[in-house]
Amino acid sequence: MGKSYREELVGVFGYPVDENPTVVVAQTAFEDLQVPYRYLTVEVKPEDLKEAIRALPAWNMKGIHLTIPHKVEVLKYLDYVAEDAKIMGAVNTVYVKEGKLYGENTDGKGFIKSLVNAGISIKDKKVFMLGAGGAARAIAVELANAGAKELVILNRSRTRGEELKALLEAHTKLKAEYREWKHTMPIDEDTDILVNTTSIGLYPDVNAKPDIVFDTIKEHMIVCDVIPNHPHTQLLKEAEKRNAVTIDGLGMLINQAVESIRMWTGKTADAEKMKNALAKEYGITDVHY
Repeated sequence: MGKSYREELVGVFGYPVDENPTVVVAQTAFEDLQVPYRYLTVEVKPEDLKEAIRALPAWNMKGIHLTIPHKVEVLKYLDYVAEDAKIMGAVNTVYVKEGKLYGENTDGKGFIKSLVNAGISIKDKKVFMLGAGGAARAIAVELANAGAKELVILNRSRTRGEELKALLEAHTKLKAEYREWKHTMPIDEDTDILVNTTSIGLYPDVNAKPDIVFDTIKEHMIVCDVIPNHPHTQLLKEAEKRNAVTIDGLGMLINQAVESIRMWTGKTADAEKMKNALAKEYGITDVHY
């Protein structure tokens, strides 16, 4: 038999998506696993999402990642959605099986694993969360599953904030509170973990900062940001000035990608090699995953 030039296709749909570095870890994993897969970074506008998702079987694609702003909207176009993703109301990973589209969410699990791997306990902790979108939904549910005791949700859209609060009250034991993000807001002094789940600080707006009172960040807090590019966000820099422990978004990216790659290939990727590839990409050494 002659050489095969065909590759299995996977990738990410987003808008914007130029800044998404998942291709770095995915291609590293595929090469290490010696599987003929190609990861595509595809710009898909919101109005084109339905057509793009429905076209996956026709392209014989194995699956796709969803990033901003598609994680919630995509549920409408899938044949099957995992129970935990239904509760979250968000999907970040789709895989294709026998022409059908299956939705899962690996974001929250990836975030929790990055904290655990850094030696951080979530049990009985109070978490202050910026944002209430797709990533926030996944992270909030997994925080509840990991034993967090209280969650404050800060979000500009009251509808989204109240929806997330109601979701948590209906499906978890986590005590949740929504606050409208109208102006520069302080962080509660008894906060244990502060996490930014918004797109504030995402390339190209790398100098953007969330509208919070930075001096209310205290030394005892763990400050996390899900932004992967550039991972050393202004929020994390402000937290470091106040001697808080910081966790960037690269660990979450690596951990969720390991789970997605397992769904697509049936194989387990080497997280350490993926971490090293990202560290090289950004010229850093302290990637927690």
